[in-house]
Amino acid sequence: MASARIVSVFGAPGTQGSAVVRALLKDATFAPRAICLDPDSDAAQKLKAQGVEVVKGDFFNKASLVNALRGSEAVFSLAHIFLHVTVPIFPFKAEGPNELVAGMNMVDAAKEVGVKFFIFSSLPSISKISAGKYNNALHYDQKAAVEEHLRSSGLANASIHTGAFLERYWTFVPAGLLNRTVKGFDMAVPLFRVADRAAFTWVERDLAAVVLALLTNYTDPSKNISGKVYPIVNANIPYAKLAEMTGKALGVEVTFTTAPPKGMAAMDDMYAAHAEYSGLYTATPIPNPDLVALGVQLGTIEDFLEAEVKPRFG
Repeated sequence: MASARIVSVFGAPGTQGSAVVRALLKDATFAPRAICLDPDSDAAQKLKAQGVEVVKGDFFNKASLVNALRGSEAVFSLAHIFLHVTVPIFPFKAEGPNELVAGMNMVDAAKEVGVKFFIFSSLPSISKISAGKYNNALHYDQKAAVEEHLRSSGLANASIHTGAFLERYWTFVPAGLLNRTVKGFDMAVPLFRVADRAAFTWVERDLAAVVLALLTNYTDPSKNISGKVYPIVNANIPYAKLAEMTGKALGVEVTFTTAPPKGMAAMDDMYAAHAEYSGLYTATPIPNPDLVALGVQLGTIEDFLEAEVKPRFG
């Protein structure tokens, strides 16, 4: 019997990681291995119940990551420390432990054990995009630095970039994107004005499809995958337009409101930059031709509203 083609997944309990795990289980070409800080947690137990191998790995302990990744053909990684630490590290810090340290450890451990392909869920550097205007979004800048380290590591690699998660309709903390009103709902977003565009990503459907396509095709030299960045953008439209489309789908009034700053420098710089630079990914056509070349057809906002929002809010 052939050995299992193991893909180690960081952040498996979260929105991105869980979507990737489900896609791997459904496709069955690869066997997902969830890397968790606490393999005995409730989230880990749910993964085990799905038949997922769960092993202990600490973002901030490279030796533990080396042990966790042994035997892996590939890795899907994100350096989102909120999914990892017992007490979230906030505000984001320029010095470790932070996402830069976590990401560097993951890349270095993967190289040490001979991982063949590394997919990193990253983000562009907001400080670079803004030429220093917005310097507080460290969770973006640190991911971008890890991405550069990955590209220089010698590992075959690909990075994916995401916009605002459409799943925020029901997962956004402390409340979802939609807030009930007398006539329907309001969509309140900090700092975005009516005409400001945002990039949106349907994570559970399309990020998972992109990751599976990359894993399936990375050994094909004609695809020229290694070293590329793949923005996953289902739509680039104003939140006000998203509210209008949501109201049409639900048959109720959905208004848009510009919410005030959140009072946290990292988050306020993030919202301000996304608003000013139209979601950060305007250089990438929609649909992304690099994803089309991999056979990935992204869903539309209408598809998302029909499949996910109507059942929850209709």
